[in-house]
Amino acid sequence: MIFLELFWTFFKIGLFTFGGGYAMLPLIESEVIGHEWATTEEIVDFIAISESTPGPFAINISTFIGRTVAGIPGSLCSTFGVVLPSFIVILIVSKFFAKFRESNAVKGAMTGLRPTVVGLIASALLSVGQNVFVPANGFAESFESVRNTLPFIISAALFAACVVLAFKKKHPILIICLSATVGIVTGYALGL
Repeated sequence: MIFLELFWTFFKIGLFTFGGGYAMLPLIESEVIGHEWATTEEIVDFIAISESTPGPFAINISTFIGRTVAGIPGSLCSTFGVVLPSFIVILIVSKFFAKFRESNAVKGAMTGLRPTVVGLIASALLSVGQNVFVPANGFAESFESVRNTLPFIISAALFAACVVLAFKKKHPILIICLSATVGIVTGYALGL
């Protein structure tokens, strides 16, 4: 049954991911592609939509994938699945954290998890970046026509502009609105 499968898949993702939504991207990509619920390109679109809509990234992406796979009931199952492990863990941790806060084992676990989370986020960045900046048919064929290179150039320029704006401490909403506007205008202009 697809609803149970969606719930269980996103429950596992929620249970084994530390560090938030970005850290779960490699696991989401592996599970969703493994179940053939979406292609890599569709996952990149889900990421863009999830980042552009209000709310936590993990909840947004699980909701969108669940909705695509099995409609509104699928979105509810996916969302509940990804949220439930965190809810259970927080209840347990809050009950015992004060007692174990100074434990060397807890401190060691947190020290070990931090670099792992950074590594998972970097892995997601490389995976998503490859799908955004390296066309499926490779650079050689892509550079043969202007229609295929122009989206790449626009994406690269937009990425560079966003990095500069982020380092200048511009508000993330401004960066998201700018990116969406450029994407809409170029999408219409190029007929993408």
